[in-house]
Amino acid sequence: MKHASTSYGARAAAAPHRAGSLNRPEPPRGHLASGRISTIARGQGHGFIRLADGRRIFFHRNDSQGGVFNELAEGDAVSFRILEDVVSGPRALTVRRQARATKSA
Repeated sequence: MKHASTSYGARAAAAPHRAGSLNRPEPPRGHLASGRISTIARGQGHGFIRLADGRRIFFHRNDSQGGVFNELAEGDAVSFRILEDVVSGPRALTVRRQARATKSA
């Protein structure tokens, strides 16, 4: 009687790729919005953005663009994309700090 040999080091067959789909960027998700940082919890790696209509939107440090998470402060104006998630609520993606107004002397 022969037993089927199991190869623990065998790799699973790769899923076939569609022609021309390699190296294409993922299309942007969510719709554009802007608001102000209302709360930031650096130690926990997240914060909340207040929209003009009063809603608070969650964002994670990985969703900030250009490594600016540690430079964000409460009250900073930001632009981002809102991803509406029916399970966990709205989330901000691609969070970017808007240019601060320079003071003239």
